Amino acid sequence: MARNVVISGGGTGIGLAAARVFASDGDRVLLLGRRPEVLAKAGVPGASTHAADLSEPREVRGVADLVAREWGTVDVLVHSAGGNGQLEPGSDSDDPLDVVAHNWTVNFRINTLTAVLLTEALRDRLAEPGGRVLFVSSIAAYRGSGSGAYGGAKAALHPYAHDLARDLGPRGITVNVVAPGYVEDTEFFGDTMEAARRERLIRDTATGRAGTPGDVAATLHWLASPGAGHVTSQVVQVNGGAERGR
Repeated sequence: MARNVVISGGGTGIGLAAARVFASDGDRVLLLGRRPEVLAKAGVPGASTHAADLSEPREVRGVADLVAREWGTVDVLVHSAGGNGQLEPGSDSDDPLDVVAHNWTVNFRINTLTAVLLTEALRDRLAEPGGRVLFVSSIAAYRGSGSGAYGGAKAALHPYAHDLARDLGPRGITVNVVAPGYVEDTEFFGDTMEAARRERLIRDTATGRAGTPGDVAATLHWLASPGAGHVTSQVVQVNGGAERGR
Protein backbone atom coordinates (compact mmCIF):
# COMPACT_ATOMS: atom_id res chain seq x y z
CA MET A 1 0.00 0.00 0.00
CA ALA A 2 1.33 3.43 -0.96
CA ARG A 3 2.27 5.63 1.96
CA ASN A 4 2.15 9.41 2.34
CA VAL A 5 5.70 10.71 2.81
CA VAL A 6 6.60 14.33 3.62
CA ILE A 7 10.25 15.32 3.20
CA SER A 8 11.65 18.71 4.17
CA GLY A 9 14.75 19.85 2.33
CA GLY A 10 13.59 17.54 -0.44
CA GLY A 11 15.02 19.43 -3.38
CA THR A 12 18.69 18.57 -2.93
CA GLY A 13 21.18 16.20 -1.30
CA ILE A 14 19.96 13.73 1.30
CA GLY A 15 16.34 14.85 1.11
CA LEU A 16 16.24 14.38 -2.65
CA ALA A 17 17.91 10.97 -2.41
CA ALA A 18 15.34 9.91 0.19
CA ALA A 19 12.50 11.17 -1.99
CA ARG A 20 13.71 9.03 -4.88
CA VAL A 21 13.92 5.92 -2.70
CA PHE A 22 10.41 6.33 -1.31
CA ALA A 23 8.95 7.24 -4.69
CA SER A 24 10.50 4.12 -6.21
CA ASP A 25 8.38 2.12 -3.77
CA GLY A 26 5.27 3.78 -5.15
CA ASP A 27 4.81 6.05 -2.15
CA ARG A 28 3.20 9.46 -2.52
CA VAL A 29 5.89 12.04 -1.77
CA LEU A 30 5.61 15.74 -0.90
CA LEU A 31 8.87 17.67 -1.22
CA LEU A 32 9.22 20.81 0.91
CA GLY A 33 11.85 23.52 0.54
CA ARG A 34 12.30 27.27 0.51
CA ARG A 35 13.37 27.58 -3.13
CA PRO A 36 10.65 26.80 -5.68
CA GLU A 37 13.16 26.82 -8.53
CA VAL A 38 15.16 24.06 -6.83
CA LEU A 39 12.07 21.99 -6.09
CA ALA A 40 11.00 22.33 -9.73
CA LYS A 41 14.24 20.65 -10.82
CA ALA A 42 13.99 17.75 -8.38
CA GLY A 43 12.48 15.45 -10.98
CA VAL A 44 11.15 12.81 -8.59
CA PRO A 45 8.53 10.76 -10.48
CA GLY A 46 5.06 11.34 -9.10
CA ALA A 47 6.19 13.65 -6.30
CA SER A 48 4.48 16.94 -5.53
CA THR A 49 6.28 20.02 -4.24
CA HIS A 50 5.49 22.96 -2.01
CA ALA A 51 7.75 25.94 -1.30
CA ALA A 52 7.72 27.19 2.29
CA ASP A 53 10.05 28.65 4.90
CA LEU A 54 9.59 26.11 7.66
CA SER A 55 11.00 28.44 10.31
CA GLU A 56 7.91 30.63 9.89
CA PRO A 57 4.79 29.38 11.75
CA ARG A 58 2.46 30.93 9.19
CA GLU A 59 4.06 29.02 6.33
CA VAL A 60 4.15 25.79 8.32
CA ARG A 61 0.43 26.16 8.94
CA GLY A 62 0.09 26.37 5.16
CA VAL A 63 1.88 23.04 4.82
CA ALA A 64 -0.40 21.48 7.45
CA ASP A 65 -3.47 22.79 5.62
CA LEU A 66 -2.17 21.33 2.34
CA VAL A 67 -1.57 17.93 3.91
CA ALA A 68 -4.99 17.93 5.54
CA ARG A 69 -6.67 18.84 2.26
CA GLU A 70 -4.76 16.48 -0.04
CA TRP A 71 -3.85 13.49 2.15
CA GLY A 72 -5.38 13.62 5.59
CA THR A 73 -2.63 11.53 7.18
CA VAL A 74 1.16 11.33 7.04
CA ASP A 75 2.84 7.93 7.23
CA VAL A 76 6.45 9.10 7.12
CA LEU A 77 7.84 12.53 8.04
CA VAL A 78 11.50 13.10 7.14
CA HIS A 79 13.31 16.21 8.33
CA SER A 80 16.34 16.83 6.12
CA ALA A 81 16.11 20.62 5.85
CA GLY A 82 19.02 22.53 7.35
CA GLY A 83 22.59 23.56 6.69
CA ASN A 84 25.43 25.46 8.26
CA GLY A 85 24.09 28.89 7.36
CA GLN A 86 26.48 29.61 4.51
CA LEU A 87 23.54 30.19 2.13
CA GLU A 88 21.95 32.69 4.54
CA PRO A 89 22.59 36.45 4.60
CA GLY A 90 25.47 37.35 6.90
CA SER A 91 25.33 39.58 9.93
CA ASP A 92 24.80 43.26 9.20
CA SER A 93 27.21 44.11 12.00
CA ASP A 94 30.99 43.80 12.33
CA ASP A 95 30.82 43.49 16.10
CA PRO A 96 32.11 40.02 17.07
CA LEU A 97 29.32 39.34 19.54
CA ASP A 98 26.70 40.40 16.99
CA VAL A 99 28.23 37.98 14.49
CA VAL A 100 28.20 35.13 17.03
CA ALA A 101 24.57 35.85 17.95
CA HIS A 102 23.63 35.95 14.28
CA ASN A 103 25.35 32.66 13.41
CA TRP A 104 23.88 30.76 16.35
CA THR A 105 20.40 32.15 15.71
CA VAL A 106 20.54 31.26 12.01
CA ASN A 107 21.70 27.72 12.71
CA PHE A 108 19.03 27.15 15.34
CA ARG A 109 16.36 28.51 13.02
CA ILE A 110 17.21 26.44 9.95
CA ASN A 111 18.20 23.19 11.68
CA THR A 112 16.12 22.95 14.84
CA LEU A 113 13.12 25.23 14.61
CA THR A 114 12.15 24.05 11.12
CA ALA A 115 11.98 20.44 12.29
CA VAL A 116 10.12 21.21 15.50
CA LEU A 117 7.50 23.44 13.89
CA LEU A 118 6.75 20.99 11.09
CA THR A 119 6.53 18.07 13.50
CA GLU A 120 4.18 19.89 15.85
CA ALA A 121 2.01 21.00 12.93
CA LEU A 122 1.65 17.44 11.62
CA ARG A 123 1.85 15.30 14.77
CA ASP A 124 -1.92 14.82 14.99
CA ARG A 125 -1.96 13.67 11.37
CA LEU A 126 0.68 10.96 11.79
CA ALA A 127 -0.66 7.53 10.92
CA GLU A 128 -1.34 5.32 13.90
CA PRO A 129 -0.12 2.74 14.25
CA GLY A 130 2.86 2.71 11.92
CA GLY A 131 3.76 6.39 11.63
CA ARG A 132 7.42 7.32 11.37
CA VAL A 133 9.24 10.55 12.25
CA LEU A 134 12.86 10.78 11.10
CA PHE A 135 15.37 13.55 11.80
CA VAL A 136 18.63 14.09 9.94
CA SER A 137 21.23 15.23 12.47
CA SER A 138 25.01 15.22 12.02
CA ILE A 139 28.27 13.84 13.33
CA ALA A 140 28.86 17.48 14.32
CA ALA A 141 26.42 16.95 17.20
CA TYR A 142 29.13 14.71 18.71
CA ARG A 143 32.40 16.07 17.38
CA GLY A 144 31.70 19.78 16.92
CA SER A 145 31.45 21.92 13.84
CA GLY A 146 34.11 24.60 14.15
CA SER A 147 32.03 27.40 15.63
CA GLY A 148 29.78 25.02 17.53
CA ALA A 149 26.65 26.67 16.14
CA TYR A 150 25.75 24.00 13.59
CA GLY A 151 26.64 21.09 15.87
CA GLY A 152 24.68 22.63 18.72
CA ALA A 153 21.61 23.12 16.56
CA LYS A 154 21.72 19.51 15.36
CA ALA A 155 22.35 18.19 18.87
CA ALA A 156 19.17 19.95 20.03
CA LEU A 157 17.18 17.58 17.83
CA HIS A 158 18.25 14.57 19.89
CA PRO A 159 16.42 15.28 23.17
CA TYR A 160 13.43 16.51 21.22
CA ALA A 161 13.33 13.21 19.31
CA HIS A 162 13.65 11.20 22.53
CA ASP A 163 10.79 13.13 24.16
CA LEU A 164 8.70 12.75 21.01
CA ALA A 165 9.34 9.01 20.91
CA ARG A 166 7.93 8.66 24.42
CA ASP A 167 4.93 10.84 23.60
CA LEU A 168 4.06 9.12 20.32
CA GLY A 169 5.03 5.56 21.23
CA PRO A 170 1.60 4.68 22.68
CA ARG A 171 0.12 5.58 19.28
CA GLY A 172 2.39 3.08 17.54
CA ILE A 173 4.59 5.81 16.06
CA THR A 174 8.38 5.61 16.09
CA VAL A 175 10.84 8.51 16.16
CA ASN A 176 14.51 8.19 15.23
CA VAL A 177 17.52 10.28 14.29
CA VAL A 178 20.15 9.59 11.62
CA ALA A 179 23.56 11.23 12.06
CA PRO A 180 25.58 11.37 8.82
CA GLY A 181 29.25 12.24 8.66
CA TYR A 182 30.99 13.75 5.65
CA VAL A 183 28.60 13.33 2.70
CA GLU A 184 29.61 14.36 -0.80
CA ASP A 185 27.28 15.60 -3.55
CA THR A 186 25.33 17.98 -1.34
CA GLU A 187 25.17 21.76 -1.01
CA PHE A 188 26.43 21.67 2.56
CA PHE A 189 30.06 22.59 1.89
CA GLY A 190 29.42 24.54 -1.31
CA ASP A 191 32.77 25.27 -2.94
CA THR A 192 34.63 25.63 0.38
CA MET A 193 35.94 22.09 0.71
CA GLU A 194 39.73 22.01 0.49
CA ALA A 195 41.47 18.83 -0.67
CA ALA A 196 43.38 18.46 2.60
CA ARG A 197 40.19 18.69 4.66
CA ARG A 198 38.41 16.18 2.43
CA GLU A 199 41.28 13.74 2.83
CA ARG A 200 41.21 14.19 6.61
CA LEU A 201 37.46 13.58 6.83
CA ILE A 202 37.75 10.42 4.76
CA ARG A 203 40.75 9.27 6.79
CA ASP A 204 38.60 9.55 9.94
CA THR A 205 36.30 6.82 8.64
CA ALA A 206 36.81 3.09 9.03
CA THR A 207 35.47 2.50 5.52
CA GLY A 208 37.95 4.76 3.75
CA ARG A 209 35.40 6.70 1.74
CA ALA A 210 33.05 9.64 1.87
CA GLY A 211 29.38 9.07 2.48
CA THR A 212 26.78 9.53 -0.23
CA PRO A 213 23.21 10.85 -0.02
CA GLY A 214 22.13 7.33 -0.96
CA ASP A 215 23.79 5.89 2.16
CA VAL A 216 21.66 8.09 4.38
CA ALA A 217 18.52 7.68 2.28
CA ALA A 218 18.77 3.89 2.55
CA THR A 219 18.96 4.12 6.34
CA LEU A 220 15.97 6.46 6.48
CA HIS A 221 14.06 4.09 4.23
CA TRP A 222 14.78 1.14 6.51
CA LEU A 223 13.79 3.06 9.64
CA ALA A 224 10.47 3.81 7.92
CA SER A 225 9.91 0.12 7.10
CA PRO A 226 7.80 -2.40 9.03
CA GLY A 227 11.04 -4.18 9.93
CA ALA A 228 12.04 -1.23 12.12
CA GLY A 229 8.75 -1.12 13.97
CA HIS A 230 10.39 -1.72 17.36
CA VAL A 231 13.26 0.71 16.78
CA THR A 232 12.59 4.08 18.33
CA SER A 233 14.34 6.87 20.25
CA GLN A 234 17.65 5.95 18.57
CA VAL A 235 20.44 7.96 16.95
CA VAL A 236 21.78 5.88 14.07
CA GLN A 237 25.31 6.78 12.98
CA VAL A 238 25.81 6.74 9.20
CA ASN A 239 29.34 8.07 8.99
CA GLY A 240 31.63 5.13 8.26
CA GLY A 241 32.66 4.92 11.90
CA ALA A 242 34.07 8.46 11.91
CA GLU A 243 32.14 9.36 15.07
CA ARG A 244 34.26 6.79 16.92
CA GLY A 245 37.44 8.51 15.80
CA ARG A 246 40.69 6.96 14.60
